[in-house]
Amino acid sequence: MQTSQYSGFYKLSIEERLDEVAEFAGLTEQEKQLLLNTGNLARDTADHMIENVVGGYALPMGVALNFLVNGRETLIPMVVEEPSVVAAASNAAKMARPTGGFFASYTGSVMIAQIQLLGVADPGCARMRVYENKDKILALCNERDPVLVKFGGGARDVEVRVIPGEETMLVVHLLVDTLDAMGANCVNTMAEAVAPLIERVTGGKAGLRILSNLAVHRLARARCTISKEAIGSEDVVDGVVRAYRFAAADPFRAATHNKGVMNGVSAAVAATGNDTRAIESGAHAYAAITGQYSPLTRWEKDAEGNLAGSIEMPMAVGLVGGATKTHPAARVAVKILGAKSAGEMAEAYAALGLAQNLAALRALATEGIQRGHMSLHARNIVSSIGVTGDAGDAVVRRMIEEKNINAEYAAKLARELGVLR
Repeated sequence: MQTSQYSGFYKLSIEERLDEVAEFAGLTEQEKQLLLNTGNLARDTADHMIENVVGGYALPMGVALNFLVNGRETLIPMVVEEPSVVAAASNAAKMARPTGGFFASYTGSVMIAQIQLLGVADPGCARMRVYENKDKILALCNERDPVLVKFGGGARDVEVRVIPGEETMLVVHLLVDTLDAMGANCVNTMAEAVAPLIERVTGGKAGLRILSNLAVHRLARARCTISKEAIGSEDVVDGVVRAYRFAAADPFRAATHNKGVMNGVSAAVAATGNDTRAIESGAHAYAAITGQYSPLTRWEKDAEGNLAGSIEMPMAVGLVGGATKTHPAARVAVKILGAKSAGEMAEAYAALGLAQNLAALRALATEGIQRGHMSLHARNIVSSIGVTGDAGDAVVRRMIEEKNINAEYAAKLARELGVLR
C-alpha cells in the first residue's frame, strides 16, 4: 500500500529522491529525465533553494518591448505560461510612446514589521507609552542590522494600533527602510529582537512578530496618456472608461480587472526572482483596503478626449537577496531590466501593470478578449499534438477561420493534411 509518509527524505540526493517519487507515481524513465533537466538552474543550486527537490520546471521567458519609463528605454523580462500576455503589454507600451510613455514614482522601500500584543490592560495608555519609548525601540532595532544602517537604511518610525474585538489587541508597526532589499528577513529579525522591550512597556504578551505584505509605505505609481488616435478612436476611449467603471462598481469584475494587471506584474516579478506571492497578496489587500475590493488602476477621458490611466499598488521588490541573487537566470533578467535600484524596478513593474491592464480593457472594449487569444491558443494546441512548420500554420489558419479551436479538431485537420496518423 502506497504512502506519502517518509522519514529522512531530505537526506537523499536529488536522484535518489526522484527514484522514490517515480516508484510512488509510476514515472517512466523519460519522465524522470524531464525533471532532472533543470535547465539554466544547476541541480546543486536548486537543491539549496527549496526543500525536497526532485528536479526542475521550466517556463518561457519573454521580454515586453517598447517601454519608456520616466524617459528610460526599458525592456521588461517576463516569465509566464499564458499566451498573448507579453505581446499585449508590448503593444500597449507602443501606444503610450508618442505621449511620453509612462511616468512613474516610488514612495520608498519602507516595510512594516508587526508585533502583536495580547493581554494589555490599558491599550489606550499603552499605545502612548510605546510612542514615548520610540527612540529606544528604534535604536534596539537598528542594533540588529548595522550593515543596513551603514548603507543608509534601518528602522525609521513606529506606529501603534488598537484593534478591538473579542480580545483587544495592541499592534506595533516598525517602519523599516530596507533600501534595495525586499527586506523580509531584516524586519522579522528586528521584530523578534524588540518584542521583549515592547512587552515591558505595554504590560502585554507578544504574540506574532512578522512582516506585513500590505506594504502601504512602499507604493509604486505610474500614469500614462494614450491619444485617441493611437488607441483607435474616441469611441474606444469611452469603451475603456466604461469597462473601468464596471470594475469600480463591482468586485466580481474588479477581481478579473486586477488579474489583468497582475498578468504583467507577477510575470516580471517571477523573472527577477522576487516573491510573487508577497506582491500578489499585497496588491489584492490594497485593492480592498477601503472595505470594498476595487481596481488597482483608474481610467479617465481627459479634456482632449484622450485616455488617461494611472495605477497605485504596493511593490515590495528588491535587487539583493533571495532567488534574485541565487538563480542565474534571475540575475540575467535583472541585467536586462537595467534597474539600478529597487525603486526603478518597482516603477517599471507599475508601468507594466498599467500597460497590461490597458491591453485587456482595449480588447474587451473592441473585438473582445478571445480574439486576441485565439491565434496563440491555436498554435499551442497544434504544437501539443506534434504538428509544426507549414503544416502547423495551415491547421492554425483553418481552426481560426472556422472558430473551432480544440485539440480534437486540430488532430482531425492534421490527419486530413496527412501530417498526423
